[in-house]
Amino acid sequence: MPFQVSPGVNVSEIDLTTVIPAVSTTEGAIAGRFHWGPADKRVLIDSESTLASQFGKPDNNNYQEWFTAANFLAYGNALYVSRVLNGANNATASGNTSILVKNDDDYENNYSSGVSGSGDWTAKYPGTLGNSLKVSVCASSAAWQNVISTPTFTLTADSTTVTASANVASLVVVGDSLVHANSTVNVDVKISAIAANGTSLTVTTAPKNVDLGGASLTTTAGDVKRRWEYYNFFDAAPGTSTYATRNGGSGDELHIAVVDEDGDITSVRGQVIERFSAVSRANDALATDGTSNYYKEVINQRSSWLWWASHVDNMTSAGGAASSTFVNSTNIPTTVSLSGGSTGAAPTNAQLINGYNYFQSAEDVDVSFILGGDSNSTLVTHIINNICETRLDCIGIFSPESADVVNNSSYAGKEAEDAIAFRDTLPSSSYGVMDGAWKYQYDKYSDVYRYVPMNGDTAGLMVRTDTTRDPWFSPAGFNRGNVKNVVKLSYNPKKAQRDLLYKAGINPVVTFPGQGTVLFGDKTLLAKPSAFDRINVRRLFIVLEKAISTAAKFTLFEFNDAFTRSQFRNLVEPFLRDVQGRRGIYDFKVVCDETNNTGEVIDRNEFVGDIYIKPARSINFIQLNFVAVRTGVDFEEVVGQF
Repeated sequence: MPFQVSPGVNVSEIDLTTVIPAVSTTEGAIAGRFHWGPADKRVLIDSESTLASQFGKPDNNNYQEWFTAANFLAYGNALYVSRVLNGANNATASGNTSILVKNDDDYENNYSSGVSGSGDWTAKYPGTLGNSLKVSVCASSAAWQNVISTPTFTLTADSTTVTASANVASLVVVGDSLVHANSTVNVDVKISAIAANGTSLTVTTAPKNVDLGGASLTTTAGDVKRRWEYYNFFDAAPGTSTYATRNGGSGDELHIAVVDEDGDITSVRGQVIERFSAVSRANDALATDGTSNYYKEVINQRSSWLWWASHVDNMTSAGGAASSTFVNSTNIPTTVSLSGGSTGAAPTNAQLINGYNYFQSAEDVDVSFILGGDSNSTLVTHIINNICETRLDCIGIFSPESADVVNNSSYAGKEAEDAIAFRDTLPSSSYGVMDGAWKYQYDKYSDVYRYVPMNGDTAGLMVRTDTTRDPWFSPAGFNRGNVKNVVKLSYNPKKAQRDLLYKAGINPVVTFPGQGTVLFGDKTLLAKPSAFDRINVRRLFIVLEKAISTAAKFTLFEFNDAFTRSQFRNLVEPFLRDVQGRRGIYDFKVVCDETNNTGEVIDRNEFVGDIYIKPARSINFIQLNFVAVRTGVDFEEVVGQF
């Protein structure tokens, strides 16, 4: 019991319930060129639809890594994506092509007080997709809807030209609707262009006789209302918020519409993709739920498409306290189209290496598979040597280069030979796995068929094996190795080619008529003969090492005595018995006593636990012997002779 200075009762609680935890083995990771989304950081994606919305759709420049990621997600639901840039920049309201805001952290650290040179808005992420954005701000009730008392307008049936009696350029903007105030006249026309003289307007739909009540109509003063282009998307005009009223201010509210002007985002031109109603110009404004209602903060925190860059033109006192009187210097909305965004060029090896290095630390992110996508030998070697063999808890999955196996028809077997030549440039390691082909699949986003590397599928098969069985089962074969979404393979290796590939440590992918496309091998890239040249053994030891080392952390700073050593054995042995019962190992032995924790070891403040494992082996070769015997022969006499 602890020492006590004076009489009393002391209660102690000692926790001896520590167990070895289950560890995650299904997360993947990939770095590459994507056309939207945060760059230079890890982002967890759970499905193909999330991948498309967060990082944009695939195109001719990035379909290899895009579909590698999507194919992995067809089997699992956890993939970290690192977007890599080379010369990209954000679209802006000013069209400035030198603005680069990579991600949320970059904005908060460097641009939260404004993005100089961008105008009012900056696209959330670098890329050409931002060029499709339009932002319209309605900052007063008059900008939402107002009566044009003068001049008058002349509308002609079946004509898309509306003539004003005087210059109306300061009263209306493109996108506004002109609505007749007289209920007996049904005219509602949308302005698509305003002539330089300001007296000739082009409208999108010509009014008809029935609309005008005749062949033409000349309005009188006060007959026409102009309405904001997005009038119907909001319930009421912006005014004064309850918070501003309570604090003595007025006129702080505004509406913001974010629009897919070109249709590149939604495939519908002019589609409203975000609406922010009755947000405030006051920097201290609060919504009814206590969160900030300041329009800058609302956009930055809730918009998927925009960063605030500076206060919108024509809004006086924006950013002031809620006690201010906020006014608009114009009675028309402020609308701007973003431009100047660029996706940039294909990343270099150095840039891709930096992208993959976001997965380098096991303490920062838990991943089990590093997907190579369309990687060359330089990148593959870095992933194996500097990420997988540094972490020791994940494996890299790779495919041959496209030129090796796609449309490589020099002569029969050339694909296998070139794939082996590529493999020979890579290191020997049990932390690397290579498949042998690319697959042909349908790209629904572009309505074309594409050849895609198969390492996303190979890693996905391991995820599916984890889900249906355990990590120490082989992901290959007809039970667990069936590949999804295959139209055809880049080549279908025959037995002779499969023999060559397998000897080189490449796992063939084979289409069998009537049985589908199957991963037909479970080797790692380890060149020397060893139990670790098999995927299931390498993954078994990753699971054991990861789980037991996690539990062993709780032994740190305890005494190296018989009690602690016994406690460690009692922790590890039940876990290994469970793995043995689930067919992961044939046998095991845990040694943690005075034989390996000698006085010298104890004096160095060390603790040693030796764990011996007999890993279960997968069947790669089957020999069936059919023996014909004479009628009178006793089977007991011949069994075992052949």
